[in-house]
Amino acid sequence: MSLSPTRRRVAVVGTGAIVAGSHLPALRAHSDRVELVAAVDVDQERLGAFRELAGDQVAGYTSTDAMLDAERPDLVLIGTPPSLHRDQTVAALKAGAWVLCEKPLTLSLAEYDEIAAAEEASGAYAAVVFQHRYGSGAVHARELITSGELGAPLVAHCQTTWHRDAAYYAVPWRGKWASEGGGPTMGHGIHQYDLMLHLLGEWEEIRAMAARLVHDTESEDVSTALVRFRSGALATVVNSVLSPDEVSRIRVDCADATVELTHLYGHGNDSWTYTPAPHVASERATAWRTPVSDVPSSHTAQLGALLDAYDTGTRPPGSGRDARATLEFAAALYKAAFTGRPVHAGEIVPGDPFYEAMHGEYPDWAPKERA
Repeated sequence: MSLSPTRRRVAVVGTGAIVAGSHLPALRAHSDRVELVAAVDVDQERLGAFRELAGDQVAGYTSTDAMLDAERPDLVLIGTPPSLHRDQTVAALKAGAWVLCEKPLTLSLAEYDEIAAAEEASGAYAAVVFQHRYGSGAVHARELITSGELGAPLVAHCQTTWHRDAAYYAVPWRGKWASEGGGPTMGHGIHQYDLMLHLLGEWEEIRAMAARLVHDTESEDVSTALVRFRSGALATVVNSVLSPDEVSRIRVDCADATVELTHLYGHGNDSWTYTPAPHVASERATAWRTPVSDVPSSHTAQLGALLDAYDTGTRPPGSGRDARATLEFAAALYKAAFTGRPVHAGEIVPGDPFYEAMHGEYPDWAPKERA
């Protein structure tokens, strides 16, 4: 049976929990638009278990390059440890495939710019998984904020306070700059402050602190930041893996309303609340209610948006300058925390040590200082 022109051939690279638990359900939800044809994993036992789950029609490979040569997929979903993302993404782009890769897409701005060059050379696109942007509640909140309906954004709080124990960091690639790219600033809180940036737009200045308070890692286990946005709004950001009472939260106080999102690993419409200022008429506040359609934030929602872009041949959301801005924010937070001085948007460029690595070769934080 021949495929319709809009049904894309998809391969997954990495078959661990994130791919089996999130990407595979997303592919099944869009089965009218995609066909999973191949899976790659260096662990043959894990690969076999995934193929049993996904179906016999999925070819198995232990090499990304071999899979790309044999299958020539339209789209590659990458769910491997972060240190592998750049090379696997570039290889897929060179093969002409679009990419949807788990965060962080790269370990540094330098690596990200390599992917941008590969995109330009191939004409394909690479997007990063920032699924919290895609729920109907987030779409609704952004429309209200950016349209000015809630008044000017003034104050924001972005909180990722999670808990990870020593067993979590016993996984060899975690907590190391060369394999994870950073601590909760890169691996955990990035989802929330990406959504904050999506809601509030471009930032101008960041001041920050970071510490290792509990875990014996190269990278931090907590960071905090103060941010000034181009609009003039001020924000606080907390990224922690030390917090027994786990929560993910964004609050934006605008001139006419407070918008608040409270959840843990994903949100629906009920996760959002709108509190009008005293001067706002009730009829106006009623119009802010979340939409009738309730689309949870998910890989399924983001994959749908990417497929829409594929069908029209346009750059997908969560790619290009948009995704780079979130990575730049992470680099700036680290630079501000480690150097103890404010960092401004656009200042981390080639030649800056924080362009090459999130630790910036800074004493007490660079890997060699803890040998």
